[in-house]
Amino acid sequence: MKKILVIEDNLDVRENLAEILELSNYEAITAENGKIGVQKALTDTPDLILCDVMMPELDGYGVLNILGKKPKTAEIPFIFLTAKAERSDFRKGMNLGADDYITKPFDQSELLDVIERRIKKSDRIKKAFDGTNQGLTAFINEARGQQELEKLTEERTTKEYKKKEKVYQEGERPKQLFFIVSGKVKTYKTNEWGKEYITGVHEAGEFLGYLSMIKESPHSESAAAMEGTVLSQIPRDDFFRMLHYNQNFAARFIKMLAKNMEEQEEKLLSLAYNSIRKRVAEALVDLSKHKNGEPSITILREDLASIVGTAKESVIRTLTDFKNEKLVDIDYSNIIILELEKLRDLPA
Repeated sequence: MKKILVIEDNLDVRENLAEILELSNYEAITAENGKIGVQKALTDTPDLILCDVMMPELDGYGVLNILGKKPKTAEIPFIFLTAKAERSDFRKGMNLGADDYITKPFDQSELLDVIERRIKKSDRIKKAFDGTNQGLTAFINEARGQQELEKLTEERTTKEYKKKEKVYQEGERPKQLFFIVSGKVKTYKTNEWGKEYITGVHEAGEFLGYLSMIKESPHSESAAAMEGTVLSQIPRDDFFRMLHYNQNFAARFIKMLAKNMEEQEEKLLSLAYNSIRKRVAEALVDLSKHKNGEPSITILREDLASIVGTAKESVIRTLTDFKNEKLVDIDYSNIIILELEKLRDLPA
């Protein structure tokens, strides 16, 4: 049963909406003002939000602005309820990321039609982006709602990269966003002596270069293929058109940015406090996550050392120890994980 949050300060309207929704097989949650509505949206995540514009405490625009910046709620379809039908009100709400408007007094069938349409579209978008190139195309096509997105490119180019071939260089200005169709790409920073430190390993279904594009600054790291790789290129203007005019698309990048920050913080803590043995184990566990739990990891020892932040010889010695302890097996460049949980639980 889909859950709908109704934020409305008028008691009669609020109760009427809740009754209509419950009779139509929706679960209705209600809030009498914007502040309470924000709290309920964050604690009891709904599938759609109906929100009055003019309210005490916090108006509808404030509610949308707050929830649109939270990764947990940014993708939730948001429909304004208002008695004001001036064009400026519609435009202000749509610019903030509202999905639709319903004017009061509303027709019951119109209300339910809009709700059903918005929930179905949200579900399709979530399913469409499944981490494949076809999923990317489906997601972009589905997300096109507004007229501003109609010119989004349908002729995205793809390019094949050989092992160790650079995708972009630290200090370069970003010209496009990259989507990994197949293969594997490392992002890395290089110090003044030319030593690499790998900041991330990215596989099919992931985006590259979005942070620099959002910041409108040169790339803060380099990227290179770790094996034969195919990348799809999304032009800069098309990326910003999607980011500025489509709430669902923007929400995905908010989540990716939050995840990126969290991973970098964890990596810095690991480098500061964990032993080489623990860091190698953590790197293997993390690489295993990228492989969806598959036991075999193919990676150059120098790349693994760059992830861990130590010398290649130290990584080789540690892997030999892990092999003797039957935590891993080694077949040339392949590392086969035998005891994932034991690696994860190694003491620092």
